Amino acid sequence: MLISQWNTDISTDIIGHWLDLINVEGWIPREQILGDEARTKVPSEFVVQHNKNANPPTLILPIKYMIDKGVLNKSYLNKIFPRLRSWFDWFNTTQVGKLPSTYRWRGRDRNTDRELNPKTLTSGLDDYPRASHPSEDERHLDLRCWIAFAAGLMADIADAVGENSHEYRATSLFLSDNKLLDKYHWSPKAQMYSDFGNHTKLTRLVHRTPQPGGPKITVRIVTSKTGPTLKYVNTLGYVSLFPFLLQILNPKSPKLEKVLEDIRSPEFLWTKFGIRSLSKSDPMYMKYNTEHDGPYWRGPIWININFLAVRALYFYSNVPGPYQSKAKIIYSELRQNLISNMLKQYHNSGFIWEQYDDRTGQGRGCHPFTGWSSLVVLIMAEHY
Repeated sequence: MLISQWNTDISTDIIGHWLDLINVEGWIPREQILGDEARTKVPSEFVVQHNKNANPPTLILPIKYMIDKGVLNKSYLNKIFPRLRSWFDWFNTTQVGKLPSTYRWRGRDRNTDRELNPKTLTSGLDDYPRASHPSEDERHLDLRCWIAFAAGLMADIADAVGENSHEYRATSLFLSDNKLLDKYHWSPKAQMYSDFGNHTKLTRLVHRTPQPGGPKITVRIVTSKTGPTLKYVNTLGYVSLFPFLLQILNPKSPKLEKVLEDIRSPEFLWTKFGIRSLSKSDPMYMKYNTEHDGPYWRGPIWININFLAVRALYFYSNVPGPYQSKAKIIYSELRQNLISNMLKQYHNSGFIWEQYDDRTGQGRGCHPFTGWSSLVVLIMAEHY
């Protein structure tokens, strides 16, 4: 997205190379780990990639960005459309849930007792708290929203290249239906959008010695007498914002007001450095997932999701609705907070960082990290 501001050809070439990795089933791998040196720097769970496991289809964001700018010609769209079609079909055959219009990330380990909350690496949000006990009954909110967003783009491309867009348009409208979205993902008790699954919040890590005199291991136990039950997960954080982040939420919906209030609350998601990934009020906030696996998406500020938040606030502040002025105020504040803190941290350290501490604003994780954190430049330019 950022590169296309200067050279569209480079961006389209990058997208083309990724789409060329598609296999006969329509799956695109998560990443390319090229060479032994690169492999030594990648955690083992990322090295082997399975073609039944998905990744967020974020490649559609730069494609839509360039289509909206009018810089992608029909010839290029004709070339990429067959691969996008196969990719979209793969998602809708391998990642669907048990109920119509529901979706579930594959790849969660339902047998592990070594993690406080089994990771969902395929979602891109790794240790973000999902249902405590993975099952086929899960409904993942963010994946549903990604597919709804992708369907709309597929319809636009189909129209541009003269293909039949009816099925894609119908899917987009179906998945964007706020009544259906609320039916499967709005938690009346917690008043938030939520995942659904076999869940309990009453878990903790304890040390056990399986064999007398043997080494201690850290395992998860459930402290509830009743154990997990099928329910809304009710974890306030990035996932619960996805209907807002991808602009599926109706501008006139009262639920938009609740989302804006949650974003702006310092007790939940708001900081003067950006929106934190998990509410301060959540039991999993800044909790280790294993003895040595520190919090990753459980509090820190991530610029890619903050970019989507700023982008969404810009959208809702420019369309008619009862919450337009509130969105505009939050947009201005969040944009300023992100820019000022990242600039400050760059002056202090000389680096752009993978993530930022939600309590101090300091850069954390990989550095230099001019991948998605460089989206701050588009925020500065107000190019969404």
